[in-house]
Amino acid sequence: MSTEFTHTTVLLHSTVNALVQREFNVKAKWIHEAMPSAQATGIYIDGTFGRGGHSRYLLSQLAPDAVLYVFDKDPLAIESAKQLQAVDARVRIVHGGFSTMAQELGERGIEQVQGIMLDLGISSPQIDDASRGFSFMREGPLDMRMDTTQGMTAEEWLATADVNQIKEVIKDYGEERFAFQIAKAIEGRRKSSPLRTTLELAELVAATVRTREKGQHPATRTFQAIRIHLNQELEELSRTLTSVLGLLAPQGRMAVISFHSLEDRMVKQCIAKASRPGAEFARMPLRESEMPQPLLKNLGKVTALPAEVSQNPRSRSAILRVAERTATVL
Repeated sequence: MSTEFTHTTVLLHSTVNALVQREFNVKAKWIHEAMPSAQATGIYIDGTFGRGGHSRYLLSQLAPDAVLYVFDKDPLAIESAKQLQAVDARVRIVHGGFSTMAQELGERGIEQVQGIMLDLGISSPQIDDASRGFSFMREGPLDMRMDTTQGMTAEEWLATADVNQIKEVIKDYGEERFAFQIAKAIEGRRKSSPLRTTLELAELVAATVRTREKGQHPATRTFQAIRIHLNQELEELSRTLTSVLGLLAPQGRMAVISFHSLEDRMVKQCIAKASRPGAEFARMPLRESEMPQPLLKNLGKVTALPAEVSQNPRSRSAILRVAERTATVL
């Protein structure tokens, strides 16, 4: 018997409305609400399909001749996408990370798209399914891979990684103050018996971290760091942000939801650099005509309203950033 896992889509309406509603304004209250069909045409991308919450609403806003490409590493997400494709022929499926967008679309003869959305991080079904190993609250194998068909598991990495590498990963990707102590505790533990389950790791970290942040489990940052490292999440995001500028057609939009500072900083800096390319030349003796022209227009950021946070606590840390491609040629 299979177990059903629920997922409440974060910033659902504001993310999709950012792509298809031309009068989009981050200060408008209506952006958080379901809108009449925009009948938007062209090609759109959901780079993180998950269980399809954003895709389903986006499809309701697209014209009959529009196309939606959905990407995901997770085999279970791909199975969910196939169910959607069975009832909506506009859906195209790619089993792979969103950093492969440019390559996959190029192989299909597609050079530009009208919209790209990314919901970064981990989905509720992945957390709730103990067998995936993402949760420090549920007993399960130390896996943590987004794509369970390939790559090293968390158990394998923790059993073989150098203590300094473990420290650096937890410090850099988890922004954990006690990274060194945690790494030493992991090293000490594996001399006697290997870490095999999520609760074993969570309990080890909890016993090592001396002070706890209010409302946060002491293993939160460590689990985040290991997951980001194993799945190369920041590297993939960096490659994707670089390719987005070439993929978006003029007036095409990108909408990216981040859940922690490392991701959000990368998205923010990408948009800032592309929307204000002349900033680094501001003190140089250049004519206005010689200044580089912006590739993006920064449309701002959106956060969840109190009502959404009360219904879906995961949305508390979500930040949606939106930008529109200008007509400037790369």
